[in-house]
Amino acid sequence: MQRDLVKELEKTLGAEKVLSRTEDLSCYSYDVSTYQHLPDVVVTAHCRDDVVKVMEIAARRKVPIVSRGSATNMCGATIPLHGGIVLDILSMNRILEIDRENLTVTCQPGVITLDLQTAVEAEGLFYPPDPQSLNMSTIGGNVALDSGGPRAVKYGVTRNYVLGLETILANGKVLRSGGTTTKDVSGYNLTQLLVGSEGTLGVFTEIILRLLPLPEAKRTLICAFDDLADTSRTVTKIIDHKIVPSMLELLDKISIELIQRYMDAGYPTDAEGLLLIEVDGSLSDVDQQIDTISKLSRECNARDIRIASTPAEAEAIWAGRRSAFAALSAYKPVVVPEDAVAPRNRLPEMVARVQSIAEEYGVLLPTFGHAGDGNVHPNICFDPRNEVETATVPLIKDKIYQAAISLGGSITGEHGVGIAKKHLFGLQHSELALQMMQGIKTVFDPHNILNPGKAF
Repeated sequence: MQRDLVKELEKTLGAEKVLSRTEDLSCYSYDVSTYQHLPDVVVTAHCRDDVVKVMEIAARRKVPIVSRGSATNMCGATIPLHGGIVLDILSMNRILEIDRENLTVTCQPGVITLDLQTAVEAEGLFYPPDPQSLNMSTIGGNVALDSGGPRAVKYGVTRNYVLGLETILANGKVLRSGGTTTKDVSGYNLTQLLVGSEGTLGVFTEIILRLLPLPEAKRTLICAFDDLADTSRTVTKIIDHKIVPSMLELLDKISIELIQRYMDAGYPTDAEGLLLIEVDGSLSDVDQQIDTISKLSRECNARDIRIASTPAEAEAIWAGRRSAFAALSAYKPVVVPEDAVAPRNRLPEMVARVQSIAEEYGVLLPTFGHAGDGNVHPNICFDPRNEVETATVPLIKDKIYQAAISLGGSITGEHGVGIAKKHLFGLQHSELALQMMQGIKTVFDPHNILNPGKAF
C-alpha cells in the first residue's frame, strides 16, 4: 500500500514534491518534543492545489495526514503517530498583502513569525504574538496551536488576531471563513473554532491577521528579589494598579543561575527571583508606568531595580530570557518545558506548589514564565541515561498540572495538547465537553485521518 500511495502522489503532484527514502522520512519523524514516529511518505506543498490534491488522495485511501511547518511545537502535535502522510507547508511562505487601511495582513501558513513581524513593522504596524520560537515558527503553526508569548499579558494570544482562514478539509473541499472585517456575528464562528485545533480539523492555506499601530515607545526594567513569593506577589500588585505591561516575565533562582552560566545577561545570581518588565505606549504613559512599577516593586521588597537606558541595554536584558531553554539544555541532556496556567491572582500559590514538587522529588525544577497572565513554565530537566531521573518525569509532570487545575487553571496556555497532555485532558474538561468536541471532530473529519491520536 505504501508503494502504491507514493506512486499516486508522485503522479499527481510530481516526483520532486514527494519524499519516501528512509533518510528523508527520518527528518520528519520528530519535533521539539521527546516523541518520534516515521511517516510513510512526505509531500512538500507549494500551493493550495497541492494541499487539495493530497487531501483528496488521503480521504479516498483513508490515510492519516499530518500538516507540518517548522515543527517547533513542544507537545508532539506534528508527530505522525500513525504513519501516513506528512504534509510540509514550509514552501507556502508568501506574505500576500499588507492592508494599511483595514489594518490586516494576509499570508500563507509557512511564513516565519519574525519575518511577518518585520514586514508589518516596516509599514508602521504591529503584530504582537511573539512565541519563544518566533524566528523559526510559522504563522500556520501559531494558528494551529494558538501560540502565545511574553506579550500575551497585554496583547493576547494568536486567536485574538485571526480574522479569517482558508482551510482545506479532510475531504479536500476548501472552506473560507471570516475576512478582513473586524465585526461579523453571522452564524457560528468557524474561524475561531479552527484556531488551536492542532491540525485535527483541517489544513490552513491562507490566513488573515489583524494588526495594530506600532507603539510610540517602550522601556524595560529588571527587578531583583530575595524571596520568590515577593516576586510573584509583585506581579499581582502591578496588575491590581491597572497597569498592564507589554511583557512581564518571572525567573526563579535556578533559572537565573543557569542562564548566567550559559551567557552573561547581567542577572544577579544571588537573587531568589527576577521580574523582567517591558511597558509600551506613548512616551508620557511609558515614563509614568515605569515610575509606578518601580514604586510598587519596592513596596514588595525588591532589593534592586535597574531601568534600561538604551535599546541595547533592554535587548541585553531580554536576550537572557530568550536563551533560557538553551541554558537549561546545556545543564541536562533533555529538557521538558511544561506549560501550566493558574488564575493570575493565584500565581504565588502556583509558584509555591512548583517549589514544593521540586522538594518532594529532590530535583531542580527551573521555573520561568509569563507571570502577567499566570502562565508558568516549570522545566523538567533530566538525563535519559539515569533511570531514576527518567522515572520521575511523568510523576512530576502530572503533579504540576494537578496543581494548576486545583487552582482553577489549565493544562496548557500556549504549548498545546498534542500527545504530551492528552491523558490530562479529562482533568480539565467534563465528559459532556469531551463528547461535544469529539462530535465536532467527527463532523469535520468523519474517518479520523487528520492528525489522529492528538488532543483527545
